Amino acid sequence: MQKHPIIKLIEEGEHLRLDFKFAVNDSKKIARSLSAFANTKGGTLLIGVKDNGKIAGVRSEEEYYMIEAASELYTQPKVKFETVKHQIEGKQVLEVIIKKSKNRPHTAPDEKGNMKAFVRVKDQNLLANGLLLKVWNQEKEEVGVKIHYNEAENFILKYLSDNEQITFSKFRKLANIDKDYAEKILIDFILLDIIEIVISECLIYYKLKGI
Repeated sequence: MQKHPIIKLIEEGEHLRLDFKFAVNDSKKIARSLSAFANTKGGTLLIGVKDNGKIAGVRSEEEYYMIEAASELYTQPKVKFETVKHQIEGKQVLEVIIKKSKNRPHTAPDEKGNMKAFVRVKDQNLLANGLLLKVWNQEKEEVGVKIHYNEAENFILKYLSDNEQITFSKFRKLANIDKDYAEKILIDFILLDIIEIVISECLIYYKLKGI
């Protein structure tokens, strides 16, 4: 007998594009997940599944309406989603599907109620930094990128070919350039898919794409 597709999904464990929610009791917290998935690569929320993958089941129809409230009231611009109800082991699991958005950044309230943009990093929702927000805004403007390979541009490419990563402050210091110029160089190289930004809980750094 074939396994239910949702069982197969659960067996993957939580990751970049998959998150389990035992219950939905906070629309603002769910809004952060919607923001993170929409801002990154899209993903799926499975409601009624514990962190350990055990199916608990959706407790009431109210949980769907709390997800709807998260989208309508607590994401800007509104994050669209689709839902599918599954009956598994006599329990209902609600699959919430969020696609990668072309209209990012989508913001949601942080723990203090301030509207912030989130990104999905492994199995966590983390805050996007200001430089990444500028990358997204420039993407939407669809303006071409022109790079003049001056000393600072050549420096960072050479540095990253010899070293795994560099932080923004270290780049500024070693290249001896101001904040705006350093941002412009990184944004341009990110838009050209030459450099990528890596966000973690304790560090944000830049590296050559695909390395």
